Amino acid sequence: MNTFLQKITVVLKDPVLRKRIAFALGALVAFRLLATIPIPGVDEANLARLLSGNQFLGLLDIFSGGGISSLSIIMLGVGPYITASIIMQLLTMMFPKMKAMMQEEGEAGRHKLSQYSRYLSVPLAGLQAFSFLALLASQNVIPELSGMSLLTNVLIITAGSVLLMWIGELISEFGIGNGVSLIIFGGIVSALPTSVFQFIAGFDASQIPLLLLFLVIAIVVVVGVVVITEAERPISVTYAKQVRGNKVYGGVSTYLPLRLNQAGVIPIIFALSILLFPQIVANFLSQVSNVTIAGIATWVADFLNDPWAHAIMYFILVFVFTYFYTAVTFDPKMISENLQKSGAFIPGVRPGESTMAYLGKVVTRITLVGAIFLGLIAVLPLAMRGFTGNQSLAIGGTALLIVVSVVLDLLKKVDAQVSMREY
Repeated sequence: MNTFLQKITVVLKDPVLRKRIAFALGALVAFRLLATIPIPGVDEANLARLLSGNQFLGLLDIFSGGGISSLSIIMLGVGPYITASIIMQLLTMMFPKMKAMMQEEGEAGRHKLSQYSRYLSVPLAGLQAFSFLALLASQNVIPELSGMSLLTNVLIITAGSVLLMWIGELISEFGIGNGVSLIIFGGIVSALPTSVFQFIAGFDASQIPLLLLFLVIAIVVVVGVVVITEAERPISVTYAKQVRGNKVYGGVSTYLPLRLNQAGVIPIIFALSILLFPQIVANFLSQVSNVTIAGIATWVADFLNDPWAHAIMYFILVFVFTYFYTAVTFDPKMISENLQKSGAFIPGVRPGESTMAYLGKVVTRITLVGAIFLGLIAVLPLAMRGFTGNQSLAIGGTALLIVVSVVLDLLKKVDAQVSMREY
């Protein structure tokens, strides 16, 4: 407790940390203000009806910070940017030349990849904006748009998504923590006061067992996320002795920490983005005049909206993206080469190819545990919703998982800044 208070004191006294935290808070306030600016001509009654009967729009509303429920100019949130990032990382994995270029250029290569993701997010935002406006018009939520009015609204919503992406990157650069994750976190937390007031207003004593069950699951999720996020698999590393002049260097043993879940909350965000995008497109295409296309789109939309199909696809996507993101961020070959260059080796494992294979095998095994855990935690609330019919359980579980992971990541980065200032 004393250590925690000391670190809080360091944060409050350090002007650089204060500025970073203040900048992040100011950017989140700007995000919340943007979420209150609606597009014109919204029928609130039809919008409420649409949201109450559609699970994926409810999830999208949570992650856009209420942007869907108010049809604000940032209704798409950071979804297009996340989708663009997924596409660029997939392309990097598919094309060895592109991956080699990124690795050789180092930080410049990562910056170039981010720049390509920004460019790609613009047409994706425009496509999603057009599809979403068409869906809303077909449900009589907004008046039928055409010509210049449709183009204007598409441009406004696209610009809102790009602006939010820019705010997120500013938080990452001048604030503290990951900007995109903090924006999603801010959107989730902003819905808490409304949810609490609605719960108090509509409290029913018959729901107490269900609420107690939800509370137990929430505690299990929080504890599980903390344990899995902090769990490590230490790999013993020994540095060979080197004689330079009259001094002997090396000969010490340390360990290489491999996290059980190196991907963090990113697989959840990726999976949601992949699930939400085809549902928006399918709902839009189901309203077209072509009978064949409309029939196929309606079948796809009904399939994706089915609770059990949604849960199975959600689990598979979370599982796959956990391995995918781990493969992108963890390179056994590079670590093996760095160990060999520094005169280090893993006891019982030959340097070079053998070390690379050993690290890859260990990471594959421990990632299996993290991927299954993330997948189960993600679909558990959806399964409960299938039994209870309570929509808040489906949203609450995923939101809780993201909130806990983002808070842990933020605390680590604040702690790293504090430790750096102390030294």
